[in-house]
Amino acid sequence: QVQLVESGGGLVQPGGSLRLSCAASGFTFSIYAMNWYRQAPGKERELVAAITSAGGTTNYADSVKGRFTISRDNAKNTVYLQMNSLKPDDTAVYYCSAKRRPYEHWGQGIQVTVSS
Repeated sequence: QVQLVESGGGLVQPGGSLRLSCAASGFTFSIYAMNWYRQAPGKERELVAAITSAGGTTNYADSVKGRFTISRDNAKNTVYLQMNSLKPDDTAVYYCSAKRRPYEHWGQGIQVTVSS
């Protein structure tokens, strides 16, 4: 069955870095666009970063541009989110999704907490 499993979250101090990974299985990863979303308490889920199926195009929310980098390794069926210069406002549950219309698959989410 389709599975997306996030890893790499945790607690980090402001200014620190984390690298999230999302391992995919059960579908043809290389033909899906991949996204990272996040949802903070009391807020709506927002799209943080997106990458096309071949990895040629990326897009970022304004709030993370210049700090976060999305990448993928189609040989490993994995998408990454490198997060640098983290701020307390980056605290949220982070979700990866795989999208190819009309389908979108979701991971279970992973907590990222930025606090001193």
